[in-house]
Amino acid sequence: MPVFKYEALDSQGVGIKDEIEALSQKEAISKIRNMGYFPTKVHARGVEKKAAAKAFARPERRRGAGGKVKVKYIAQFARQLSTLQDAGLPILRSLRILQDQQKSGTFKKVIGYVGDDIEGGSTLSEAMGRCPRAFDRLFVNMVAAGETGGVLDLILSRVADFMEKAQKLRGRVKSAMVYPCVVLTAAFTILLLLMWKVIPQFESVLTEMTGGAELPKITQVVLAVAAWVSEKYGWVVLLATPFALVFLFRFIKQFRPGRFVLDTIKLKLPVLGQLTSKVAVTRWTRTLGTLIGAGVPILDALNVTRETAGNEVFANMLGNVHNSIRQGDTFAGPLRQSKTVDLIVSNMVAVGEETGDLDKMLLKVADNYDEQVDVLVASLMSLLEPIMILVLGCIVMLIVLSIFLPMITIITKLQV
Repeated sequence: MPVFKYEALDSQGVGIKDEIEALSQKEAISKIRNMGYFPTKVHARGVEKKAAAKAFARPERRRGAGGKVKVKYIAQFARQLSTLQDAGLPILRSLRILQDQQKSGTFKKVIGYVGDDIEGGSTLSEAMGRCPRAFDRLFVNMVAAGETGGVLDLILSRVADFMEKAQKLRGRVKSAMVYPCVVLTAAFTILLLLMWKVIPQFESVLTEMTGGAELPKITQVVLAVAAWVSEKYGWVVLLATPFALVFLFRFIKQFRPGRFVLDTIKLKLPVLGQLTSKVAVTRWTRTLGTLIGAGVPILDALNVTRETAGNEVFANMLGNVHNSIRQGDTFAGPLRQSKTVDLIVSNMVAVGEETGDLDKMLLKVADNYDEQVDVLVASLMSLLEPIMILVLGCIVMLIVLSIFLPMITIITKLQV
């Protein structure tokens, strides 16, 4: 029977190094957890150790591997490949079958590249790792764990579940933002047209009506803004500003310190900060729980989760947790000290460590926060509608008053 070397932590956080016999890496991890230990590294001894290390290494990227592939295609591919593997088909034949039925030209080529690499002697995870624009590190490491443990069909099914849930979460957040974006864009366009074409026409009329007298301050401000928009190319500035801001944010996000600052600001925004935090917690707990449940060692799983967290604040926190575990600390301790997540998260992680079911606890946290995101999105939508109506109403009232206030003043004088 194969022998696996492992490093683990006991209930007191003391590091342990030993060996254990098991049929697969997954079985070895399960045995270690049943002993009351928390495994941090598990790998086969001798030749199998080299194979395992190779499986979790970063494969060389393939040049010309095509463009970005939509998540829904990859999730569908994982589900179908899992079904074919469960039916007992060889991996190469399964890939050729899926390649033939793909409608996406880019993804069809990617699957072809993966099949060609497997024919050349590569493993499935190595071949997928050479196509990073289609298969991210999370996917590749999950497949590597499935290959090492001999449960590739089960792992692919878990990957499909994970990607479908993550896509559903992104879809809910995006759909919630469609309505306010459309309303604000329409309102901005209408106001721009009013300032550009309509309001300037009233300036001469109002001046004649008042007989050259000084106009009310509010009227002067609105006319000045309209003149800037129509005569001094202010409309160009207003139209270019959103695009310039998008370009600026994308430029800043190319640098890690810039991403950290922007993500910190996002987390401190009212309401939106809470939504951003819950979405980030849902993402990293589900990713980490899925990886650990697949048999990926905790330190490797944390590295992958940190790179796919989608938020630099949480990525920095996971990096600190990784360093603490490597030095013999527990997971829950540094997580609680970071104060980035709620106490319920760190407490559930502590329970998971004590019971040996960390992966299940992390997935429960993800499901719990998933429901909270739904509630928060609904609350945000109900809050945005009256706010937008109030703001737009104030702007319209300002424009109406600026035009009719001089007329009301003249009519009042005539009556006197």
